[in-house]
Amino acid sequence: MKKIFMILAVAGLMAASASIASAQEDSTAAAPAATEQVAAGDQSGANLLNGTGEEIPLHQAIKTKFIEGGAGFMALIVICLILGLALAIERILYLTFSKTNTKKLLAQVEKALAEGGVEKAKDICRNTRGPVASIFYQGLLRYDQGVDTVEKTIVSYGNVQMSNMENGLSWISLFIAIAPSLGFLGTVIGMIQAFDAIQAAGDISPNVVAGGMKVALITTVAGLIVAMILQIFYNYILAKIDALTIDMEDSSISLIDVLTKYSAKNSAK
Repeated sequence: MKKIFMILAVAGLMAASASIASAQEDSTAAAPAATEQVAAGDQSGANLLNGTGEEIPLHQAIKTKFIEGGAGFMALIVICLILGLALAIERILYLTFSKTNTKKLLAQVEKALAEGGVEKAKDICRNTRGPVASIFYQGLLRYDQGVDTVEKTIVSYGNVQMSNMENGLSWISLFIAIAPSLGFLGTVIGMIQAFDAIQAAGDISPNVVAGGMKVALITTVAGLIVAMILQIFYNYILAKIDALTIDMEDSSISLIDVLTKYSAKNSAK
């Protein structure tokens, strides 16, 4: 599963790189024409569209902002988004497939214990997917050592399953932190370039100041948007992990009760 999503992530990176290259080529090709238009009528492309009443397509507006923000920092922010989403989707699918109907599983285990003993109950758990079934199986493996040992095994293996469910979350949180940091870094560098332009011009022109600040702030906006998107996925994953953890704890307690009754019944015979 992880390999599939890493392949998708690489494919996304290649697509983003191709889009960046295409955007840069478009901007390079459009530069002479834009210069001629400004010299002839002193109007930008946006003003021309506004004059005709046409709306700028969303993908074209995003491409324009991407170029204005600087391909270097914007590409790094997009990479954070792609990798973060790939990891988040992988975790969501893993946790979704880990969901088990614990009430049904407990009923099957209890019935199997009554009809065929521990071995039949182990077969039920072995053929059921999810962390709860894995915990049950590990506990049943040590039933001959006593119920107390089973309880300790369930607790220990439950911690292992918790670690498996949280695998990859540290990388998602890293991308959440890096994306706005890259945006702020791009903003600082853009501001430095704006002040360099003011110094070179020898005059604080409103156009120079506004243009430099606009370009500098685009990277911050992009970084914050990426961080917010990944944060939503991150919190959703944590909520699913919490739900699975509660389910694991409740079902483990119920399994201990079932095994205690089964052990007492066998002792009475």
